[in-house]
Amino acid sequence: MDHKKVATDVIKALRQDNIVAAAHCATRLRLVLKDDEKIDQAALENNPGVKGTFKTNGQFQIIIGPGDVNNVYDELIKQTGLSEASTEELKKVAEKGKRFNPVMSFIKLLSDIFVPIIPALVAGGLLMAINNVLTAQGLFGAKSIIQMYPQFTGLDEIINLMAGAPFTFMPILVGVSAAKRFGGNQYLGAAMGMIMCAPSLVSSGDVAATIAAGKMSYWHIFGLNVAQAGYQNSVIPTLAAVYILANLEKYFHKKLPSALDFTFTPLLAIIITGLLTFTIVGSVMRTVSDGITNGIVWLYSTGGFVGTGIFGLLYSPIVLTGLHQSFPAIETQLISNIEKTGGDFIFVIASMANVAQGAACFAVYLLSKNKKLRGLASSASASALLGITEPAMFGVNLKLKFPFFCAIIAAGISSAFAGFFNVLARSLGSAGFIGFLSVDVKSIPMYIVGELISFAIAFTLTYLYGKSHQQLIEPLPVSSATEQVETEKKITEVAQRQINLKDEIVVAPISGEAVSLTAVNDKVFSAKLMGDGAAIVPNSGDVFAPVSGEITVAYETKHAYGIKSDNGAEVLLHLGIDTVELKGKNFNSEVVQGQHIEQGQRLGSFDIAAIKAAGYDPTVMVVVTNTADYASVDRIKTQNVVMGDKLIAVTSH
Repeated sequence: MDHKKVATDVIKALRQDNIVAAAHCATRLRLVLKDDEKIDQAALENNPGVKGTFKTNGQFQIIIGPGDVNNVYDELIKQTGLSEASTEELKKVAEKGKRFNPVMSFIKLLSDIFVPIIPALVAGGLLMAINNVLTAQGLFGAKSIIQMYPQFTGLDEIINLMAGAPFTFMPILVGVSAAKRFGGNQYLGAAMGMIMCAPSLVSSGDVAATIAAGKMSYWHIFGLNVAQAGYQNSVIPTLAAVYILANLEKYFHKKLPSALDFTFTPLLAIIITGLLTFTIVGSVMRTVSDGITNGIVWLYSTGGFVGTGIFGLLYSPIVLTGLHQSFPAIETQLISNIEKTGGDFIFVIASMANVAQGAACFAVYLLSKNKKLRGLASSASASALLGITEPAMFGVNLKLKFPFFCAIIAAGISSAFAGFFNVLARSLGSAGFIGFLSVDVKSIPMYIVGELISFAIAFTLTYLYGKSHQQLIEPLPVSSATEQVETEKKITEVAQRQINLKDEIVVAPISGEAVSLTAVNDKVFSAKLMGDGAAIVPNSGDVFAPVSGEITVAYETKHAYGIKSDNGAEVLLHLGIDTVELKGKNFNSEVVQGQHIEQGQRLGSFDIAAIKAAGYDPTVMVVVTNTADYASVDRIKTQNVVMGDKLIAVTSH
């Protein structure tokens, strides 16, 4: 790569007077710009040195690749005269002048609290679906499976027990997550949740009936009659209680001397919060919670299939704004009160919209002749069909514009179809083709039909429109003879390198759970803009070499390594997401750039707990950055791995 030329081209595409500040991480340039409208996006996309671009948190990011990004950044700084900046300094520059948005801040708060507990709710919901399959009559015959085969009764009972637990003890899950978000002790949050769903309290679903029947028991405290009402399945009352708890805890930490703090802060925080919850806060928030639930159910019942169609049409645009991050809180409320609500319609609409975006992206894959676009569209469409739409939406559909609009039309029609047949989900899950696992058993056939309708309409509209407007899909032609020569030279170099490539295996550099790159919460990696590979959610902080070869990149921040294997594979090992901002804190490295290492040799370590506590995702990405040089790069293991397990198969042409 001609680093000087790439830097010059980037500056030209962005306009030098438009660049406010610049920093870089292991793979990309991070820039703050005055006006995004001045960007020559076509020039960036046609530049062979640029792997992709996107904007997030006020930063325009240009993906260059490990090793090369350092040199391009140095040239950019030299040519623009800007001062070098760290990613943390750049973040502060990006935040300057941004107005505080209370709505988006509240949505971010809800997202931070509910996203971590979704796996528990998904597990409970899918177990509930299994229970429904076992007990539903008319599904496999006139009788249910349990009635036909009584020997499975015990299995069904234990499945039902496990399915109900996450929802019955919802206050504990919310208490842990909310306490962490509010800056309190997570175990005190859990304790408050346990208090609110104690077995001796009247179940939340029976409170109204118990009071109406005159059978409610009361505590007599300071002349007040306090109902012994529980908050099982509750969300909003728990959020309010834990917010009070966390703030009381922080207050007492500041006011009490250290000799008393350890003992009396938890005591005072719990007892005050408990009294406030049972006397005032709980009952008020229960009323608010019931009002929200009833309101949502009323809107769904009143709007009918027209309402779901409009929601489906707007769902993907809502995702662009980030407002969808508040939906898990609403969906949790719908699912935890399923007897009243019937289920979750938002999940169904999200599934229709996601499949539509994936279908439109797949149509682009078939229409395009551009290798770079086809590679992105193929992986992005697959992930969208399974419920992860960001790579498809941001990487393909929005850039071309018309696939995005074709997809939202399809989502509106298929959501109206689902609403007409009252298709509802009983749990959270993967909002895509496999989402039928979360849907009420009787609604599964219509759910699948709805997904097929969504796919067919989005694909057909996109393909037909794209076929007649091919110029909208293919990138602009290379603008000069010099650039054409450079492109041909690059292709020749790649072809020469392929002659020497051999099949090889990249092993797991760390122990943990192996997951797809598409599941990673970073657009660069999830869209496979850096190349294909795998990710690992680590359970150990010790990092070892996945291949034998030369260390080509060893950053001072110790969060990423580039390795050129002896057989030619260029492997990027990235420890955590956005961990460059930690500036090496909680990381340790035992190798240097230029050093030859053997597969299995220790590279360093990092403190997973400390990184999580700092608010960062410790997921480790293992990426073959020269994926285009190979016939295939495939993830071998899809479960838990230990260091040294075969992780990625690299196959030459």
